[in-house]
Amino acid sequence: MAHLSFSSVRAVPLVLAGLLAACSGGEEAKAPEPAARPTPSMIALAPAEMARLDIAFAAATNATDIPVAEVPATIAPPPNARVAVAATIPGVVTRTMVVEGQQVRAGQPLAVIASREVLVMQAAMERASARAGVARSTAQRLDQLAREGVIAGARAEEAAASRREAEADLGEQRRTLALIHAGRSGGSYTLAAPIAGTITKAAIQTGMPVDGASAPYVIDAAGRYELTAQLPERLIGVVRPGMKVVLDDMTGTVSSVGSTVDMQTRSALLRATVPASPGLVAGRATTVTLLRPADAGAIAVPTDAIVTIDGKPVVFVRTPQGVARRAVTSAAAAGGRVVLLSGVKAGEQVAVSGTSELKALAAN
Repeated sequence: MAHLSFSSVRAVPLVLAGLLAACSGGEEAKAPEPAARPTPSMIALAPAEMARLDIAFAAATNATDIPVAEVPATIAPPPNARVAVAATIPGVVTRTMVVEGQQVRAGQPLAVIASREVLVMQAAMERASARAGVARSTAQRLDQLAREGVIAGARAEEAAASRREAEADLGEQRRTLALIHAGRSGGSYTLAAPIAGTITKAAIQTGMPVDGASAPYVIDAAGRYELTAQLPERLIGVVRPGMKVVLDDMTGTVSSVGSTVDMQTRSALLRATVPASPGLVAGRATTVTLLRPADAGAIAVPTDAIVTIDGKPVVFVRTPQGVARRAVTSAAAAGGRVVLLSGVKAGEQVAVSGTSELKALAAN
């Protein structure tokens, strides 16, 4: 049996150590580098923490329209909606009942006018009424005598014809006075509103004379207004009648788009109708947003939900784990809503307040 020397025994541990180091790949010699920290997309927040940070959410909805452009416009009454109220018979104003800017209903009295001509017409109606009464009595008496054979039937027929003529004259006198809103006496008539709307002109005062050549009142019809706008040449063919327009918080409809381009402005005339509102005044200059039907899958969220991080739009969506940051693709914005083409689904809750706190947390 061979014998190992002392030096050989001491070398064995050293050899084993070298073999172990070779098998381990030299990990002890070089530590691994730390991996790059991923950008957080989820912020873990409990409901109590969201309430403390005043984070509020709103539901994303399916978008029905996408803004096309904003164009300057002018508000005007629609065709045949502005009515001038003229004093049909000369006279003197004895009483006024409305002022400029007041809302009136159809048939509402505006002013009372005293007129000598009306006094003559009322007297003529009284005479016609008296003649009609006599003619009716005569016709009834002669008709009775004719049936009894006392007089010839021809005389009764003549009396009946005279009665009809007198009644026709009386009816004409009454219709004339009713047309000018005059009573049977008093020598005055009333100017009344022919339509419901807003008094936009009231150039009349007590004691002033009026005649048929002037219109002391102008009324704009209530219920709707018309917008006239200059549509840029590039949008001709894109914007069509029936598409929607947005003015403030109101939605209207494009009624017509001109086909002729103005050589100076390079635009066509667009007309749209909008419902009446206390803030709408004829002649006011404003800006309207034109809308087109949205593409399938487009989502609308409040404008406050959009946050810019590193130059890109994102939204914060509520999840069971907290709040998730989502990159989105925005199509357009109008009326406090932004239309998104990707990043959010209908029904998901997006943060609309407390977004500054969420942005700070996402950056940590």
